[in-house]
Formats: sequence, C-alpha cells, structure tokens
Amino acid sequence: MASAVTDRAITAIKQMVVDGELKPGDRLPPEKELSERIGVSRNSLREAVKALSVIRVLDVRQGDGTYVTALEPEQLLESLAFVLDLHQDASYVEILEIRRLLEPVAVEQACPHLTDEDFSALDQIMDDIDASSGIEELVDADVAFHRLINDRCPNDYLSTLLESLGGSTARARVWRGLTDDSAVERTLSEHRRILDALRARRPDLARTYAAAHVAGVESWLLQEGEPPTE
Repeated sequence: MASAVTDRAITAIKQMVVDGELKPGDRLPPEKELSERIGVSRNSLREAVKALSVIRVLDVRQGDGTYVTALEPEQLLESLAFVLDLHQDASYVEILEIRRLLEPVAVEQACPHLTDEDFSALDQIMDDIDASSGIEELVDADVAFHRLINDRCPNDYLSTLLESLGGSTARARVWRGLTDDSAVERTLSEHRRILDALRARRPDLARTYAAAHVAGVESWLLQEGEPPTE
C-alpha cells in the first residue's frame, strides 16, 4: 500500500511539471502544503521526492528546499547510463540492436546541420587512423566519429541516449578489433561511406550506411560471442 501511495505522489508531482505548474528551477511548495494537496502522508511525499531526485527530476538542497532541475536530457538520462554500465557485460547485442535502430535516425537528422568545419574534423579523425593503428586508437576514433555526428542531431534526447549507448559498446568494439584482422580497414571504409553521403547532403543514404555499419558489429558479435569478462 505504501508503494502505491508513493507512486501516486510521484505521478502528482510529475503532472505538475508536465502542466507547467512547476517549471525548471522552481522550488516545490512546503512539504506540509504539498502533502495535503496531493493527499498523501509526509513520509510518502518524502519517498516520492527521493525517487524523483534519483532520476534527476528534483534536486534536494539541504536547508534550502527541493527544486525542479533544469530537466536537461543529460541529467535525465544519467540513470540510464548508470544502468547500462552495470549490465553491459550481458547486454552487448541488445544495446547494439538499440543503436542500430536509433543511430541511423540521428545521422539522418544531423545531415543538414553539419558544417564545413565538422567535415574537416571528421576527415581528420579518419586520417589519424591506418592499418598500423592500435585497437584502442581505432575504438577511440570510432567513438569520436559517431559522437561528432550525433552531437549535430537536433534531438537532444536522442543524441544523449546514443552517447550512453556508444560508451557501453566500446568494449565489444575492442574485442572485435582484437579478433578480426580486417576491423580497421572495414571500419574506415564504412565511415567513409557515411561521411561521403553526409557531405553530399544525402541523409537517406547516410541513414542506410549508418544502419549497415552498426549491423556489421552486431552480426559479428552474434557469430563470435560476447567479449570475455575481465
């Protein structure tokens, strides 16, 4: 019963935010006033506030009150990144599947927002890698390549989510590099196709190439198995 009451308090506070009654940076009403308004005990309200602070919706400031956070995507998705870090050893394929579904959309949306400076930076990332590069260098370049493109996606929630997913699959990419002799050549070739499509302002092609790029890692992992635990 206590859990249901706490859930009701969470829902009520969330609705106040959704309705605009509580805006980013606003201070919540005093505990007694808010608990009476929602119709829950002060203990249940405290539990609700604690839960919403964990997912960075609320910020509890000792001696000052409780405030609505800025509600930025980076804040709200922190808890997801934490969960991914905890479960990545058993979830590489599942996380790559999500990347395969979402990253092509981000690449497509980013296409019209990439500047000449961005293209120069992407070229430099690729020029710094060749067949003699180490696996860690390759993975770092791969992460940087995708991060720059995803950062230009106008959907902040999507780009932030992909940032979390990309970091969670880095180890799988290292494992591929250690066991696949053609990993460097293949990665550079696939990056070049994505970059050429973006430079040509062909978001449809860039989306297709991005999907194929992530699918290649996913298919390889399904065949070779998960990387060993440390």
